[in-house]
Amino acid sequence: MAYDSISIADNTTVVGGPSSVANRKDLLKRERIDEYDSSSADYPKKVPLHEFSRNTDYAMQERPFFVPISTKDGVIAALKKIDVQLRSSGRNGLLSHKGSLSTSGLLEKEVAPGTLGLIKHGGLPKILTTPGRYPGFPLRNWWAREWCGTKGLSDTAIEFQGLTVVQVSQNQAAVVSDPQNHIFVVKNSGFVAYAIDGTYDVLAIVDQTHLPNVIKDSVTGAILGSISEIKMRSRVDSGKPQEYVVALFLNIPASNCAILQRGDDLELLPAGQHYITNPNVTLRGLFTLGENQLEMPTKDIFTRDQVPVGLRIYLKWQLIEPLKLTTHGYNTPYDALRDKTQSILTQIVAHLDYSSMVKQRSLGPDNLDDGTDPSSAFLDALRTRAMDEMHEAALEYGIILKDLAVIDRQFKGEIASTMDKLTTRALQAQVEAANVDRENSNKVKQEEGALAVAHIKAQTRNTQADSEAYGVIAAAKAQAERTKIEAFAEAEAIRLTAEAEAQAIRVKASADAQVTDQFARGMEMRRMEVARVKAFGDKTVFVSADGPGMEMGNAMAIGMAAGMGNNARS
Repeated sequence: MAYDSISIADNTTVVGGPSSVANRKDLLKRERIDEYDSSSADYPKKVPLHEFSRNTDYAMQERPFFVPISTKDGVIAALKKIDVQLRSSGRNGLLSHKGSLSTSGLLEKEVAPGTLGLIKHGGLPKILTTPGRYPGFPLRNWWAREWCGTKGLSDTAIEFQGLTVVQVSQNQAAVVSDPQNHIFVVKNSGFVAYAIDGTYDVLAIVDQTHLPNVIKDSVTGAILGSISEIKMRSRVDSGKPQEYVVALFLNIPASNCAILQRGDDLELLPAGQHYITNPNVTLRGLFTLGENQLEMPTKDIFTRDQVPVGLRIYLKWQLIEPLKLTTHGYNTPYDALRDKTQSILTQIVAHLDYSSMVKQRSLGPDNLDDGTDPSSAFLDALRTRAMDEMHEAALEYGIILKDLAVIDRQFKGEIASTMDKLTTRALQAQVEAANVDRENSNKVKQEEGALAVAHIKAQTRNTQADSEAYGVIAAAKAQAERTKIEAFAEAEAIRLTAEAEAQAIRVKASADAQVTDQFARGMEMRRMEVARVKAFGDKTVFVSADGPGMEMGNAMAIGMAAGMGNNARS
């Protein structure tokens, strides 16, 4: 089993994980070697590591009284092994032979289950591993012995009189210095060691998922990762103690990476949890492999007619090969793009006149024209030459340039001020003309709107008149139909009445005809005479219409008319 800064269960090495190396002469050179892995307690397995990880495995060296803690047996078994080694070498054992009591007494010391009892015996450690109550003086021999309390069996680190016990969990890592001041890291395991010459010092217990120092990109503000430096205090020439960095832990998020350097060689460290203990390996920098965008001002550039102009450009890029970037000596993609962009824009603007740039403020897909605009030269140069050269130059640094746009420009100097005034006047005239056109257009639109409204109103009135006419026609048709139905009904009623009366007359006549008695007929005639007189009055004179009676009737009518005329005149 191994406990060092070289190889850990999750393929973490001295630089903590799978990696790639690039030399300045060959960026794509890769090499893999084998080293031991400490994830297994009894059978170390081979894992592929890089050349940067070729380092002495200090924890795996043969050293006296150093026992790994087995995942099966635990701390007590490791303490027993060291006790056997000490006694075999002629030294005092580590485990105490004091026995515990079954009953309580005076001056006793108690060791609870899950703890270790610590006793200092003449400057040497003694350990009580059996839980129970241990009587004090004078019931037991405590000569030159001192009770120092208890420690938990599961404590992460125990240091007592030269005895060192280290146990770390999954996310923890212990940084340890051995008696020869060699630094090694223990992860997901532990060890028990007793130092005869020197000490095993636990320098730090690191939570690898929550490192204190967060590193951000100074340009874009993106989080690149977090680091933690582990320092060891040393005294030099009897002076004041000084601290020195002995281990560096890194937590690199997804889509990010780190570049390590050893001499002229560079190594790409992928995302994950890593640590560095090799003094020859340094952290060159942290990088993000995701997309980035930034607005960047340029230095003053002179046009062909010597007018200084300052541009503000928009860049969007993605770093895909950080090794190329660092090989060229740049610490951030922004530094590389800034220098190359300044150089290319200087060459482009130096061949353009002030008049070809004065109108253009931005570059993008919405600004494409047919070449008739005075700013077309500037636009065409930026669309073709600038983008092509920038893309090609960015690839040399391992960067893909995804977008380039000039979002603003500012002319400087007296010539620019004079030209700006002239341009401002021309623009004002254009603005005024545009305003007049806009007003005329608004008036035309208003008239067109009023005409449309009148047309709609006329259509509404026509529709309403058609509706009213249809209503009148429908009412007339209904009235005519009603009158027709009423006439038909009245005629039918008259016809039925006449038929009924005729039928009654016929029945009555038939009945009268059937009367044969003369007296009955005479009585009927008299009754009819009575009914006629009753109907016309008792002063009515009935004259026969045939023969002499007719003439008498006419004479009486004439006399009556004459009498009525005289009465009227009087």
